[in-house]
Parts: sequence; C-alpha cells; structure tokens
Amino acid sequence: MSVSRRSFLRGATAAAATFLGQPQIRASETRRFVNALKIPALLEGAPGAGGKLYELSIAAGKSEFLPGIPTPTLGINGAYLGPTIRCRAGDRVTFRVRNDLTEQTTLHWHGLHVPASADGGPHQIVEPGAVWEPSFEIKQRASLCWYHSHLMGRTGEQVLRGLAGLFLIEDEESLSLRLPSEYGVDDIPLILQDRRFNADGSFDYLSAMPDAMMGYKGNVILVNGTADPHVVLRRQRTRLRVLNGSNSRIYTLGRDDEEDLFVIGSDGGLLEQPARLRRVRLGPGERVEMLVDMQTNQTVKLMSYPDRVTAGGMGPGMMMGGMAGNTETFPIIELRAARLETTDLSLPGRLIRVPSWTPAQATRTRTFTLDMPMMGMGMGMGGMMGRRTMEGLMGINGRSMNKSRIDVQVPLGSIEIWEIRNATPLTHPFHIHDIQFRVLDRDGDPPRPNERGLKDTVLVDPDSAVRVIAEFGDFADPQHPYMYHCHILEHEDAGMMGQFVVV
Repeated sequence: MSVSRRSFLRGATAAAATFLGQPQIRASETRRFVNALKIPALLEGAPGAGGKLYELSIAAGKSEFLPGIPTPTLGINGAYLGPTIRCRAGDRVTFRVRNDLTEQTTLHWHGLHVPASADGGPHQIVEPGAVWEPSFEIKQRASLCWYHSHLMGRTGEQVLRGLAGLFLIEDEESLSLRLPSEYGVDDIPLILQDRRFNADGSFDYLSAMPDAMMGYKGNVILVNGTADPHVVLRRQRTRLRVLNGSNSRIYTLGRDDEEDLFVIGSDGGLLEQPARLRRVRLGPGERVEMLVDMQTNQTVKLMSYPDRVTAGGMGPGMMMGGMAGNTETFPIIELRAARLETTDLSLPGRLIRVPSWTPAQATRTRTFTLDMPMMGMGMGMGGMMGRRTMEGLMGINGRSMNKSRIDVQVPLGSIEIWEIRNATPLTHPFHIHDIQFRVLDRDGDPPRPNERGLKDTVLVDPDSAVRVIAEFGDFADPQHPYMYHCHILEHEDAGMMGQFVVV
C-alpha cells in the first residue's frame, strides 16, 4: 500500500461516520415517476451570410424540482439547463453568448474540435453584462457533445446550478443509417444529474466533508431537470442519447427486466458496430447512445446498478466505494409503452468506420499521473469546504493547475499516445479538450465494447493505467491553451487539471 493510500485511509476512517449520515438515493418503492420528462428545446440557429447564428442568454431563474418548493437556479435561454443545440458537420456557426448574471462565467464546448480561443475554457471568461461571440466550423462527424460552465475554481458550483446543455452534430452518413432520429419522439435526450436540496429548496452544495474529496453526490436524481420522470414511448425502437451530467457520480446503466441495451455510440460518435450489453458504465462527462426495444403496454425502468469497481470486495476498495457513493441500486426513469407504431427493428451490422491510429504512428508517449496530495492531510480539515480553499489541493504529475503555466506543448500534426495513470484510491474520468481519441488499452487489456469509438473522456480506475491515442491535426496557437483534467468537477476545481498548446 502506498504512503498516500495509507494516509488517505487514516483520514477516511475519521470521516466515515460523517459520510454515512448522509441521505442515500431514495428507494425505488417510494418513487412513482409521476412527472412527464421535460425535453430540452431544440435550437438550430438562424441562417445568415456567415453561416448559422445561435443566441444564448445565461441568466438566473427559479425552478420547481420538488412539489411546491422553488429552487434558485441558473439556465441558458431558460431557468435551468440550456437548449439542445443542433447543427451539421461542415456548418459555420457563431454563438452570441450573453452573460446576464451578476458573476463571471464561461461556456465550454465539451467534445467539440474548435480553436483554443473559442474553446470556452477558464481563459475565455464572460464578464457580467458582456457578450462573447466565438465562431468556428464544425469539423467533425455526427456526435453527441455538450456545453457547460468551465469557470476556474467554480465549475462544479455553476454546473450544479444549471449551466449545461446538449450539443448534437448530425451528418449525412449517420442519417443514411435510418436510425431513430425524430427529436423528442424516438430520439430522446437524457441528461442525468444527482442533486441535494436544503429545506428552503436551494441546492445543498459542499456542505459535507466528502463532497470535496470524493466529489459531490446528491440523493435526488434529475433527468433533464425532472425528478421522478417517466417518458411515454411511441415507437417499438427508441434511441436514448444519454449524458452523465453529474458532478461526480458514476452510473452503471441497465434495464430492470435484464434485457440487453444496444449501444451504438459513445462520446465522439457512432461505433463501428452495435454492441449488445447488459450494463453500461458511464462516468461524469461521458455520453452513450443506445437503442431500447419495447412491446405494447410494456413498462421498463432504466436503472443504475452498483459500480463494479468501487462496490466490489472488502477493505480499502469497499470503504472507498461506499464513501464515493457509487454503490447503490436505484431507478433513473420509467419508460412506458402503450400503443406503439411499428418500426424497422433491423440494425446494420456495421455503422461507420472509426479512425484507427496505431501505436506505430505515434511520435511520442506522454504520461499523466493523477494524484491527490490532499489525502495525506487527512479529512479533519474544517476549513477545507470553502470553494476557494479547495484550489491547489489536487494535481496531475505532482502539480496543481496554474493558469499562467503551460504544461505540455504538442506539435501540430502529431499523433500521440497519452498514458493516464491513477495513483489514487478513487476512479477518475479523464477529459481532453480539442480532440477525440481512441482507447488503446486498459492495463494492457482491450477497451470495453462501448469504448471502441471516438471518445474525449475515459474512466481510469484506482491503481490502473489507460492508454489513448489521438491526432492533433488543427488549430496551432501558442498563446491560447486547451485543458486536460479530471471531470469530477470538485477535483477539477481543486487543481486536477493541466494545460496544453498545439504549436
């Protein structure tokens, strides 16, 4: 056992009683799924001489998640969350992002291949009352991406309050496959989030000691901002486009009738061939596209099951799993089928050809070790919970995030292998801005079937290593950096993030 692991476990033991007093996800028998699922509005942009223009207004509002109790929220073109932005590969898009808040914010295009100056990371701050107008060409294939606040030190708080939305890219190749594609009918977005509420209805954030170390966990599941949701399906086959928009929770998705899910896509687009899976593991920031087949008058619950890594075994892993909060079984949404329109249930054996870079093409391999030096400090620090005191408590390769420091310079046009090593007892989702990568292996083993497409976020389990490969083919800019970081938002805010430039 490493020194950091021993030190962490001493602190974890002292905090276990505090954590175990937190409320857990409500049991399935108490949930009746009485609320119809909200479908985010579809925003397809206004045509103009320079392409498509999208107007986005960030503002404060109030939302009702719990019956009769208003919650102060943030939203984009609404009180909570934002519209689903839809465009096509090759489009030229401009975003007019207006900040109507009384605080700074940013808007990052997660999963999009864009110039660093338009990435919306911590350097592209939008001041209160200001307008930011990034413009770029959509230079990637059909995929399910998203956008969210990326304000330095406050990403977790602003995303939790509502600053996030889906970004849907289509192309001719994907449309020709005749997959379900009628938005809100047989093509349904699901943004999964977990939240806690104070007695007055406000969000409860960073009030418990494990929130900062383990990542924030809630005891109420929201889907598209809907608590206890159901959706009425109209066709035999429905496409679910799922985003794990939670701050830190890992979901292991499956049907309560134990039927298979047909996985057709991951973060960066469709897979080469569909994968039939009983369970799909989804970390924060990751996306999955899957098909569910239903029969007339059938009702199925989409469930989350205990995480196979954090819930297994005894000793450190078991304790860490319990404290990280990924050990529960609970329903997420009820899928209800009444009379169904007959649809073609055939599925192509091959979907698309995914770029496949080989290790022989790589010009170099870089190693990124995720570390949490705060573990050695124990967990009895009463002042640690403030968001400003969290900064600098975590790192990558022994260094915490510093906006004035460039950590990596990547040559334009290079193909590189990035090996992400996890030296901590927690699972971390690792996200790289700008590019989509292929997962080469996990500790030498092939990637899971749902990870064999393009990705921008990957789960790295404790004491393990994941190798990914990508090409950095565009947008050289020595002045404006991209980010790489853990997508547990509290870890990102605490410094588990670095910067790279393409030169």
